[in-house]
Amino acid sequence: MADWVAISSLATAAGTLALAGTTYASVRSANRAARAAEVSLLAGLRPLLVESGEGDTPLRVNFHDVQGIAVPGGRTAVEFLDDNLYIVISLRNVGTGIAVLHGGIVHPELRTSQWDPTPVEHLRRLTRDIYIPPGKVGFYQIAFREDDDERRALLRGIENGTFTVEVLYGDYEGGQRVISRYGIKREPDGAWHTSTGLHHQHDMSDPSPRG
Repeated sequence: MADWVAISSLATAAGTLALAGTTYASVRSANRAARAAEVSLLAGLRPLLVESGEGDTPLRVNFHDVQGIAVPGGRTAVEFLDDNLYIVISLRNVGTGIAVLHGGIVHPELRTSQWDPTPVEHLRRLTRDIYIPPGKVGFYQIAFREDDDERRALLRGIENGTFTVEVLYGDYEGGQRVISRYGIKREPDGAWHTSTGLHHQHDMSDPSPRG
């Protein structure tokens, strides 16, 4: 005689197992769809800064103590005014999201891909927000007003005709931070040519730039 209690229990267990399998597959599928949607959303927010083109409109950039430093497309402005050093780089955002600049650093030598990106805590934080919309030209700026070792080393690099700038930026939500490196080289006519080196995805767990 059949043990209907046992059969019923086995049938219930099989049904439960099948339901669990279906639920697991559905959850995995939903997670994949959510991840794909997240990646698509982030791609729509991602900025990417390269040197601007020589045909781009020249910019005039203000510092709090200096007005209207001119920088042509594809170039870097290097200006000495009242014993202060001002540097402005013309950049184009070729990404799909707004670029929000956070900080940067200038190195007195030309750095290639053999050099690791500078740790974020060693970058100098910007004192104002700088935004570059997608497909538009903007700038990064930095000033050296103190007679210290950093400035003296940079002056030697300028005298030699080459230096490097690294810029930290991200999307308008504060994510997807990247450090981009630009080589700056003086041409025979005295103009400073800008060329993009590398882009390094920044780990968001790292500390913020120094003030």
